[in-house]
Amino acid sequence: MTTDSVQQDMFTVLHGQPAPVVTRWSYDARDPFAVTFAVRTRGDRWVEWLVARDLVVESLEGPAGHGHIRMSPQIVQGYDIVEIEISSFDGRAILEVDRDLLRSFVDATTELVALGDEPTRMDLDSEIAKLTQGCL
Repeated sequence: MTTDSVQQDMFTVLHGQPAPVVTRWSYDARDPFAVTFAVRTRGDRWVEWLVARDLVVESLEGPAGHGHIRMSPQIVQGYDIVEIEISSFDGRAILEVDRDLLRSFVDATTELVALGDEPTRMDLDSEIAKLTQGCL
């Protein structure tokens, strides 16, 4: 990773299952509003979701999100976790990640780009050019 990005692997528990699942959380200052959340599946394949960084930040203190990804802090069997509910047309999964580990990741992202400074880190003209390039 470069000095403009942060990546942290975390063990996560699939709700109701004893075996941990490896998740990878990534943040890149070039896309300052987003966090990539990936889950490792069998065969070392990664399934990724792009999540608003604000959603991850908000989930540390209270319920956040709607639609396909919802996150909320919980105490489960004495453990301080953030519950991540992912749903799609194919089904639903609930993952549990240690809240302190997630907070550590969020803190690392804010060292790169302070909360509220995201718009100053984007090259809006470049992003618009990328979107419209295929339209010509």
